[in-house]
Amino acid sequence: MMINRALSWYYAATLVFVVLDFGFNVNIRVAFLETMPLVRTAYYGVCFACFALIVWRPSWSTLIGTVESLITVVALILSMGIHILIPNDAIIEKNAQFVTTQEIINFLIAGRVAYYAWIAGLKTLKNS
Repeated sequence: MMINRALSWYYAATLVFVVLDFGFNVNIRVAFLETMPLVRTAYYGVCFACFALIVWRPSWSTLIGTVESLITVVALILSMGIHILIPNDAIIEKNAQFVTTQEIINFLIAGRVAYYAWIAGLKTLKNS
C-alpha cells in the first residue's frame, strides 16, 4: 500500500514538474528529452495517464508503476549513454559540457525513483 501511495504522489507531482519546465524553464524530470520537445510533452502526457489509471484502478498501480519505471530507466540509460559517448558538433564547437547539471539531477531523481519502483513492483508482482 505504501508503494501505491508513493507512485500516486510521484505521478501527481508531474504537474509541479510541468510548471517548472514550461513556466520557469527548469527541466528536472525529463532533462534527457530537452532536445525533443514533442517527446518530452508526450512523456508528461504518459505520466498524467499513469496517474489517472492509478486513481481509476488502484489495483493496477503495481503493474503501471513497474512498466513505466522500466521504460524510464531504459530511456535514462540510453539517453545519458548516447549523450556522453556520442557528443554532437554543437558541444564540441562551443566547448560546452557533455552533461548539464539539470541532466545529472534528472538522472539521479528520476533514475532512483524509477529503479525503486521497478524493483518494488517486481517483488510485489512476484509475490502476488
